Amino acid sequence: MALKKVQRFTYSVGHVLNDLCASMWFSYLLIFFHQVKLFNNGLAGNLMLIGQISDAVCTPFIGFESDRTSGILGLGKRKTWHLTGTLSVLISFPFLFNKCITCENSPDWAQFAYYAPFVVIFQFGWAATQISHLSLIPELTSDEGERVGLNSLRYAFTVLSNLAVYLIFWLLFELHDSGSSKLSIADAPKFQKLVFIVISIGAVFSFIFHVGVKEKKPVSLDERPPTTLSDSEAGSSIEESVISKVNRMYVTCWLKEPQFYQIGGIYMCTRLFVNVSQVYLPQYCVESLKLNKKIIAIIPLVVFSSGFVTSFVMRPLNRKIGRKATYFVGVIIGISACVWLYFINKSTADQVYGAAVLLGVGGSTMLVTSLAMTADLIAQNTESGAFVYGAMSFTDKLSNGIAIEIIQQFHPCVNCCPACVPYYRTVISTIPGSCAIVGLVFLLILLPQTIGKRRKDVVKLMKDVVATSNEITNERINTSGYDSDDENSPLLSKNKSINTPPIDQVERNAG
Repeated sequence: MALKKVQRFTYSVGHVLNDLCASMWFSYLLIFFHQVKLFNNGLAGNLMLIGQISDAVCTPFIGFESDRTSGILGLGKRKTWHLTGTLSVLISFPFLFNKCITCENSPDWAQFAYYAPFVVIFQFGWAATQISHLSLIPELTSDEGERVGLNSLRYAFTVLSNLAVYLIFWLLFELHDSGSSKLSIADAPKFQKLVFIVISIGAVFSFIFHVGVKEKKPVSLDERPPTTLSDSEAGSSIEESVISKVNRMYVTCWLKEPQFYQIGGIYMCTRLFVNVSQVYLPQYCVESLKLNKKIIAIIPLVVFSSGFVTSFVMRPLNRKIGRKATYFVGVIIGISACVWLYFINKSTADQVYGAAVLLGVGGSTMLVTSLAMTADLIAQNTESGAFVYGAMSFTDKLSNGIAIEIIQQFHPCVNCCPACVPYYRTVISTIPGSCAIVGLVFLLILLPQTIGKRRKDVVKLMKDVVATSNEITNERINTSGYDSDDENSPLLSKNKSINTPPIDQVERNAG
């Protein structure tokens, strides 16, 4: 059944607050602490690592609890966690881009201790909002096309949110020019104004989501109305009930599924490609290419504009050539962008716009398709959908935090030096490019498989079907008067059983 347009729209805007904050977090946190607050590179990396680890730890816990809880205030379990996350983000994120209250002139380690708790609260809230929002997709619709459509719309608003951040930031640079082409402490008010604008816009869209999206109330087996089956329906009903029981997925079941790890690897590599390039592209532009500071708002704008356009062709492209072929196309485009970025230098700096377009197209294609693969993996097992999304996000957050921490620790200097020129060029080309290649390896492993097909014990399933069928058939025989002396009764003794295939034959047929 197709979703209403209002339902699609209100669902799609439910992640806008997260998207706006994530855009600032990945694009501007390091550059704000590094070039505006003049923080040590290592401490700035540690701050982001704490955030990513907090997110990674909270994510599976929230996913597990989100599947178990029933919700409060009639919101439903997913919307309850969404509201909790939204409030946590609203009260913590603004502190990260403002001066340290009463400790602005303190040593870096003291300011680090001040900012760290706000990072943890923000990442908890971000994880709660993300997991609950993603977990709603399989519950809102079981149609694969609708799921891809929701993922595409969701990503479209992700791109629009990023575009809004970069466009607003560019306007702030234009309206409040400090007279210098380099970032400095004089640009701190621009970051402060941006974060308050972001929080305000996100709060409005979160309100729209909670008003417009109606979460379905799960129906337990005890609440379902009793049904009477005819003899012709009994056989198929037996098999369907057995299959339904076998296919129910718990946490331990997912941990035994090879596709759980394969698609998790694809999602992790995709997020590394998108996030690492988002973090270091602004620094690549101002340090390696020596462009004007306004480029930190303009070049991400180009990346996400191309990604926004690409998101609209994801649904028809997935239908036309399939998930795996679409992801392959995204990988090739993404690797091409990384190679191009490596060969750009100061004299050819204008080419960065073309490479940024490819980066946006490749990242958008890979991300939308990997999310669609995850929804296909969950399929009808929405009872544990939040755990799956939580586990995927766990690998994403942890790997991103570790990667950025390693990059920061290997930084050639405390602030800036000539060695930064080749360093950021190497980072922006090799790290995302390598992640795309590893994602391609996972895709090749997944290639001969059908996404969402469970690795179940087929022999056990067939045994259960045969055993249940025998039991009901024999019960009907024993209660139908087969031992009666009536000449019209069936010529079948109760001591004779119904001919059913032996178990060894079932096993041979299953094999």
